[in-house]
Amino acid sequence: MSWESIHDVDEFNRNTQKKLEGSLKAAGLSSRDIAKVIRDVARRADRRACGESMAAPKPPAAPTGLAPYIDHSLLKPDVTQEQIRQLCTEAREHSFAAVCVNPCHVPLCIEALKGAAPKVCTVIGFPLGANATALKIEEARLAIEAGATELDMVLNLGWLKSGEYQRALEDIQSVRCAAPGALLKVIIEACLLTDEEKRIACLLSVAAGADFVKTSTGFSSSGATEDDVRLMRAIVGENIGVKAAGGIRDANTALAMIKAGANRIGCSCGMQIIKTEKFEPI
Repeated sequence: MSWESIHDVDEFNRNTQKKLEGSLKAAGLSSRDIAKVIRDVARRADRRACGESMAAPKPPAAPTGLAPYIDHSLLKPDVTQEQIRQLCTEAREHSFAAVCVNPCHVPLCIEALKGAAPKVCTVIGFPLGANATALKIEEARLAIEAGATELDMVLNLGWLKSGEYQRALEDIQSVRCAAPGALLKVIIEACLLTDEEKRIACLLSVAAGADFVKTSTGFSSSGATEDDVRLMRAIVGENIGVKAAGGIRDANTALAMIKAGANRIGCSCGMQIIKTEKFEPI
């Protein structure tokens, strides 16, 4: 079932809805709040409130390699300007989907990629997701003002694990509303969550208007797994993106993630991957 085909909450996947309702009830949410979250998931009502965001982009129907799937990333704290320029040169030459950098490097990437196909992506609330929502809003606003068109924000994991689902939802919605035209990816840091929490994190992300859910920051205890990608894809459906990130260092792993359901790969080893790949169209 595609999300666009859902016009009434009764059409929403009943098994998933029942599991989400049970988790929200156990967390102490009122029946009214539970109904609101379920309705938002089904209808994605916030998009009408904030303006339609960009549709989750898909690589070409029969891409000739892995490059169109890759967000060429460099997020370490000690990255130099020269390394950022090199990242952009590689992205331009090999037509990666995007470069993903820390916010301070966005202006340089915009300059270096002027007229080129790769998008400029930056991170919000990174890597812990524990910033105040007001700070995430300002980060998003400044990133868009600087020229970024894609935002990878970290979910507030503490609120999720505490059962503060409405607060976690509103945290994402606030960033969505601050950047209505940007492609928004929500990092759920799957390695720190139970399967039930992963399910809820994905549904809240969809309800808040996210375009993608993303497995990991790459800065926690572990990164993407095929099982997590498969689960996330099953939860969000076919019209929301799934980005696998963290620990993807070779072409075989990248291809396995794509086969599991990812349509974006976040990694700092993009050059290594495309030089060693033996790509077979999915």
